[in-house]
Amino acid sequence: MTEWDVERDQLLKANAGALAGTALSNVVREYPHHESHWHLEGVPILSPRLSHPCFYGSFDWHSCVEMFWVLVRLLRHHAELVPAEEIRECLDQHLTVDALAGEVAYFAPEEHRTTQRPYGWSALLELAFETATWDDPDAARWSAALQELSAVFVTRYLGWLPRTTYPIRYGVHDNGAFGLSRALPYACHLAEQGDSRLRDVIVETAWRWFGSDHDYPGAWEPSGADFLSPALAEAELMSRLLPATEFAEWLDRFLPGIAERKPSSLFTPATVTDPSDGQIAHLHGLNLHRAWCWHRLACTLPEGDDRIPAILGTTHAHTHASLSQTTGGAYMVEHFLAYYALLLLG
Repeated sequence: MTEWDVERDQLLKANAGALAGTALSNVVREYPHHESHWHLEGVPILSPRLSHPCFYGSFDWHSCVEMFWVLVRLLRHHAELVPAEEIRECLDQHLTVDALAGEVAYFAPEEHRTTQRPYGWSALLELAFETATWDDPDAARWSAALQELSAVFVTRYLGWLPRTTYPIRYGVHDNGAFGLSRALPYACHLAEQGDSRLRDVIVETAWRWFGSDHDYPGAWEPSGADFLSPALAEAELMSRLLPATEFAEWLDRFLPGIAERKPSSLFTPATVTDPSDGQIAHLHGLNLHRAWCWHRLACTLPEGDDRIPAILGTTHAHTHASLSQTTGGAYMVEHFLAYYALLLLG
């Protein structure tokens, strides 16, 4: 166990309660709200709670799904650190057959076939994976309730990926690498149950989009509203598809110079000048996303790889640049940042 592993465990124990409290508050906070969908003539614009009987809180749909993932993840793996009974009650009230049938009704129409693609789709599949793979009676009930909505997004992925020639590489919701990475665990779960279609198309698409990439221009990061690192999202995805030695070789072609901390922009935490500005505030998410990706790369590379010290050093720096902003600050940060904090810590 490295010094970073020890510190990461300590940070989780210190922050788990606050992360849970933030998520519990966010999932029932209906306003302010941002909705991203087509407005059709003659169709009324409904309130968030009517449009989304389950996922109406936390400013926008995908952030609300992420907050539910935070609650399930904490309850499953760290129940002793959080208000477990309160979390179970919240999940019981929201992850119901009736509420999720309302979500299916919202997303099923053809005019919504691109809504939340791929960020929200993968967030829902990530939540489905967490419940489906947990041996717990309550989780089994929540998983069953999520099944129909999960199937909608599986079908959407199966229809979309084979037709998508080029990846989207910028560092916000449409990023292809992050979407594939988050959907992959559920896809592998489905494959273990006998349906390998989603896993196969994700793996094929990842290789088609990214397998031959080299000399990635990481020095161009970040853009002003990034909450994802395009370079590191791609590297993290490929770390899931390759054995350690082969991944080490791929990474050397993709981002040469890591041991020397080059390009320096990927090793320098982003500066957030105004956390109340919804776009500038994204950069706190970028710092935590980078920390998570760097940590994942360190765990994947062969032991003794000379890049690991630089990677763990920047993991620490990016973590401490933004972790303290996760709770208790501006809502434009607080509505989503707990997800990235827990992705990193636990």
